[in-house]
Amino acid sequence: MRALMSIFAGLAIVVASPLHAAAAATAPTSHDDRRIAAALAEIIAMEARVAQLAARLARGAARWCPRTMPTPGWLLGDRRLYADQIWPWARSIYGVADADALFIAALDPAGAAAQAGLRVGDTITGIDGMAPTAIDDSPHGRMAWAQAMLADLPATMPLDVHIARLARPVRLSPAPGCTSEFRVEAYDAVKAQADGTVVYIPGGMVRFAANDDELATVIAHELAHNILRHRARLDAAGIDRGLGQQFGRSARLTRLTEIEADRLSVWLLADAGFAPGTAARFWQSYGKRRGGGIFAAPTHPKWRERVRIVTEEEAAMQRLRAANAVTAPSLVTNAAPLE
Repeated sequence: MRALMSIFAGLAIVVASPLHAAAAATAPTSHDDRRIAAALAEIIAMEARVAQLAARLARGAARWCPRTMPTPGWLLGDRRLYADQIWPWARSIYGVADADALFIAALDPAGAAAQAGLRVGDTITGIDGMAPTAIDDSPHGRMAWAQAMLADLPATMPLDVHIARLARPVRLSPAPGCTSEFRVEAYDAVKAQADGTVVYIPGGMVRFAANDDELATVIAHELAHNILRHRARLDAAGIDRGLGQQFGRSARLTRLTEIEADRLSVWLLADAGFAPGTAARFWQSYGKRRGGGIFAAPTHPKWRERVRIVTEEEAAMQRLRAANAVTAPSLVTNAAPLE
């Protein structure tokens, strides 16, 4: 986890889970040890929550997503994410057998991996006969390899996953899903982000979300950025990604992508089975709890405007689907240029 040590002092809530019980079973002997175990247990519980919601959103919109992939229903982890003093705790709590491994950090209970009997902590030694290989020097290199491999496969293709504890590969039959990887990041920011390939959800954002509807709205918004290729489209438009992004044309085009992501999030939530008004309720709640916050920046609509945007989009979606239940969002089928 990136910057895991930075959140220990801020962790006041420990989420109860079987994995937290596993942390307690290691019998920490000092105050610092107990805080490390509690912090890791909370992160693992967050990953489980995000895994389920992210898989639900990705699968729900698969029929209209322009890019799809097999969706095993897992979040991955890697020993290389952890400092040496943290890894023994993480290894014990996750239940990872291998010292240096790509492993399953969380599972969606309804996903193909969980249904096939894979477990949190399982070491992945291969996918379709290919061993994990870091595609770059970052701690996420092997995770990125797995995502890139899945993204290149036909969305309905079965997978043979090789697990260290099993003598034979496990055949998965994943459902198609929108192409994206999801990660929980161990820092306290109440701000998620997407880079075109990965959706990053900080622990602070998971903690902020009062319920699964709120967290799903955040994930849907970031997944919408990836579906709509906003990072690539903004780069092609030559926007300034430094301080200049807060001004002029760069701010205006960035704001357009935020509005598009808010609009598409409504369709993602609906097709994942969330109740009407989920997005509007989240932004109302957000506004009451945080006011302007970072979303008062010129690159983002203010919260009252966001409530109006998602409410209008939902009404438009319902009108269209009353006439044709399988109508896809025009943001995907007929995307307008940013300018």
